Amino acid sequence: MRPRTVRTRLTLLYGTLFTASGAVLLAITFLLVRRNTIFKVLVPCVGMKPEECRYRLPGSPPDTAAPIRALRERQDALVQGFLVQAGIALAIMLVVSLALGWFIAGRVLRPLRTMTATVQRISARNVHERLALAGPRDELKDLADTVDGLLGRLEAALDSQKRFVANAAHELRTPLTLEHALLEETLTDRRPTIETFRATFERILRISDQQARLLESLLTLATSERGLDARVPVDLAALTEQVLATQPQDGPRVNRRLDPAALEGDPALVERLVANLLDNAIRYNVPGGSVDVRTGSRDGQATISVSNTGPVVPPEQVARLLGPFQRLDRSARDDGHHGLGLSIVHAIALAHGGTFTATPRPDGGLSAKATFPTA
Repeated sequence: MRPRTVRTRLTLLYGTLFTASGAVLLAITFLLVRRNTIFKVLVPCVGMKPEECRYRLPGSPPDTAAPIRALRERQDALVQGFLVQAGIALAIMLVVSLALGWFIAGRVLRPLRTMTATVQRISARNVHERLALAGPRDELKDLADTVDGLLGRLEAALDSQKRFVANAAHELRTPLTLEHALLEETLTDRRPTIETFRATFERILRISDQQARLLESLLTLATSERGLDARVPVDLAALTEQVLATQPQDGPRVNRRLDPAALEGDPALVERLVANLLDNAIRYNVPGGSVDVRTGSRDGQATISVSNTGPVVPPEQVARLLGPFQRLDRSARDDGHHGLGLSIVHAIALAHGGTFTATPRPDGGLSAKATFPTA
């Protein structure tokens, strides 16, 4: 039996408030009339017995005095008539207040109806539209601006997803096309040899390994962006030591300072984060370069920082490198990497409630730092 619309509820609320305030006003008026009526102006009874004392109107001659009972009856009749007329007026005004409440509620809720219709009309094809509510800075304006901000973030997320799908399709299509060309070349060879087949198969195996790494990276990225299902204690220093043990020894010199850093998260994802940071610092380095690795805890944050010597990175390119399928050298597509390393690191850090920042070094290379809430 509850009203289904906000407009009806507001109308009933307005009517209830008006009725309550009108009733209180009538009660106060009634008490004032009872207390200050002219029939209670007492004329002193001089030389009279108490039972012979009379009330009379001010200024009237003594011979026009009225009995007490008659004056009281007249007073009660006037008060009763006043109450009846006031009740009729209150009922009429209640109907008027309900009509006015219905009208005012409609005017107040009109921007909400406009916003609802606009939001219902917006879809993935026209997510660029905005409410753009005009008017003073009030609660409805703030709500419209909040919805516009939400639509802006949704549009950015959809655009990012479209770019991600397009880039992923392109990255997967390139090795498939190359595999098809290699197989076609082998089949069209009129005098194939075992060495030709072996070379072709070895190239196809390398391409398949690249595809497997790409699919694994995409799965890791999707898993980290989805969030964590469970958290367990992780020692960031010990995990970094394990990853360093698997790195090639003929690469750049690695300087390490691994202080204890405890956090709670997914060990597999944290290990992938450390591996991507180290792989990125070692692969994009210069001959005779170095890599500095630091872990530790400070101000309630477990941190790992990896900096390397390498090519100069323009500061305006750093934000782009945190996106998927982004490389500093766009022409380097045959190195087995797909530009997902830093984007995976960024997504894993966010999934753990942490942050990831990368800043270019003046003499070349990057300084990357990931922080996590401590356990």
